[in-house]
Amino acid sequence: MTQLLAARIELGLMHNALEFSSDRPMSAARARAQSTTAFPTSRQVADKSAPAQSMTDRAYAALEEMIVTLRLPPGAVVYESALSEQLAIGRTPIREALQRLARERLVTVLPRRGIIVSEVDVRSQLRLLEVRREIERLVARSAARLATESERGRFAQIAAAFEAAARISAETAFMRTDRTFNDLCLRAARNEYAKGAMSLMHSLSRRFWFIHYKQVADMPLAAQLHAEVALAIASANEEAAARASDRLIDYIEVFTRATSV
Repeated sequence: MTQLLAARIELGLMHNALEFSSDRPMSAARARAQSTTAFPTSRQVADKSAPAQSMTDRAYAALEEMIVTLRLPPGAVVYESALSEQLAIGRTPIREALQRLARERLVTVLPRRGIIVSEVDVRSQLRLLEVRREIERLVARSAARLATESERGRFAQIAAAFEAAARISAETAFMRTDRTFNDLCLRAARNEYAKGAMSLMHSLSRRFWFIHYKQVADMPLAAQLHAEVALAIASANEEAAARASDRLIDYIEVFTRATSV
């Protein structure tokens, strides 16, 4: 019990550093000061004083997580008005977030019939992985070469957060860390075309993982493979980053095929 509590505290501190830091790595003192709020609260999400684009980003983050973690399951019909009330966010940001989710194929917009959360298909996921393997290798190499010193520090923090989430089987924290990792990789790679392509795949991949990981996944192994990519980027080792990226996709492909057995 003591080890579990310590791991949860460690994970909370890491996520404070990942979610709230500026371009500079967060100091330990600052992380401790924010340890009571590991993730944005509903009050923060509902802050109407935030700029319109910020509210759209918050609406997207909330809805994407609800879909990925199956609080909005495949086939569910959703409505702007209900989501706006549930999240305490205006309908315009909700609409813009749903449009983005539609581009990412997480929802399907049916005129005059509502919005449906997309179904999950193993064959589609395998086709997605064929493309993802090539682009993620490019992104990993580019990030290792082009990341700033502050970004390298954040990659090291993310590696530790992956490992902490795995130790306590904190699946939601693992998913949030994965989203933070993906966003940082795309920013550090500094390639807008790779970013556009990967943005269409990451959420679909996280949802597929969440649906099936309890049956066939090895969460500690997955966390370690993610951490190896992050650490290779942090150390500016392009070749190691590319190899680590391929090992991660190798595992994800094995995991994906196992779900259809």
